[in-house]
Amino acid sequence: MRQLIIVLVVSLIMLSACKNSEKTNQKNGNVITTDITNFWNAYDQIITTQDSVLQYKYLDSLYLDKGTAGLEGIIKARSYTAEEYINAINNYPEFWNSIRENTLQANNVSSQLQDGIKKLKSIYPELKPAKIYFSIGAFRTPGTTMDSLVLIGSELAMADANTVTSEFPENLAHLKTYFSTNPNENLVFLKIHEFVHTQQKPRVYNLLSSVIYEGVAEFVSAKTLHQLSPNPQIEFGKNNAKRIREVFENEMFYVANFGKWLNSNDTNEFGMRDLGYYVGYQICENYYNQAEDKKVAIKTMIELDYENESEIEEFIKKSNYFSTSLEELEQNFESNRPKVTGIEQFENMSDNVSPNLKEITIFFSEALDGYRTSVDLGELGRDAFPKGTLDGRKWGEDNKSWTIPVKLEPNKTYQIFITNNFRTRDNRPLKPYLIEFKTKKL
Repeated sequence: MRQLIIVLVVSLIMLSACKNSEKTNQKNGNVITTDITNFWNAYDQIITTQDSVLQYKYLDSLYLDKGTAGLEGIIKARSYTAEEYINAINNYPEFWNSIRENTLQANNVSSQLQDGIKKLKSIYPELKPAKIYFSIGAFRTPGTTMDSLVLIGSELAMADANTVTSEFPENLAHLKTYFSTNPNENLVFLKIHEFVHTQQKPRVYNLLSSVIYEGVAEFVSAKTLHQLSPNPQIEFGKNNAKRIREVFENEMFYVANFGKWLNSNDTNEFGMRDLGYYVGYQICENYYNQAEDKKVAIKTMIELDYENESEIEEFIKKSNYFSTSLEELEQNFESNRPKVTGIEQFENMSDNVSPNLKEITIFFSEALDGYRTSVDLGELGRDAFPKGTLDGRKWGEDNKSWTIPVKLEPNKTYQIFITNNFRTRDNRPLKPYLIEFKTKKL
């Protein structure tokens, strides 16, 4: 009888524990924070030794190998390596000590997140479920997404003005400004922003689509939570709206200018990174304000098909953000691009070029920057590309001509594709140009 009672008691305890676990899981919903606990367990072991073999072993066994789908996702999304983690742990001890307590509070924002997601569903009833993972990354994102996963880089997203940055090198200097905005106070906004991304269709790789994609998430988050965006780019953008629009109109078709507007420290005239978030936000705000049905406007934004050019163009047109049509802006861009104006030694498409020719000089419509150059293969492939073009390339004194050495064979067709990697000093890309010619028979 005594044994039976013990069994019953144990069973009741186990049942109670299961129910409590279910309640906890229900309370936390789809917010998973175990990676943070695992990171600090690994960290505490790593800092006990200078033996690199042991450090990597602790990182792997206590953090990486135990990682959730969220940790795997953020590592893949930002190409983090074990070496980066170990270097960060060894080089920035004061930073880690200052951020630790903040990251351990991740569980405490779970209920706020769930409330935010409910609010999002109220303005976008078609909301699909997604899981939110709090992990520790290596300084490349406070938040991103992969499929239906929201991936939080807690070492950035949970920082505040007291987080120590004095150990950081120049490439991380921008984090001091970011931390001064107390991002840990805006965790819910960040998570809703990333949650919106899980609902969107994939963006295409051009600057305009990318800023709209980010602007949708930023604007919808602000509407969801009934608050202004906490990100300084939005306020700064509104205070400098006209000039930002002018510069963006001139640069949005330049692939090379992507980093001046999004997710990079590339310099710009404004001294503030990521202003593409403002441009996208303002486009969305304009569209929303002109819409009669606001809920339909939110649905339209979230469900934009970035591969459908006509749909994007119609969205842009209704937003009335740009000073003129996209078509005219693109025409202006094309007309202002530098061009290849000719070749010194022969006319392009000639079929009687001397195989004894030792160099080819290409002329441009205006001076280029003199250091960014790129030639590529034409459609005929590598066999049609002249030999001997790597060594001895040189610019003319005015940077309006460029000479490359060649070794040619008789009775052969050649192609040299001059790409848009050539740039002016103000970063305008050259209009691509295919050089094609055929050498004479001997």
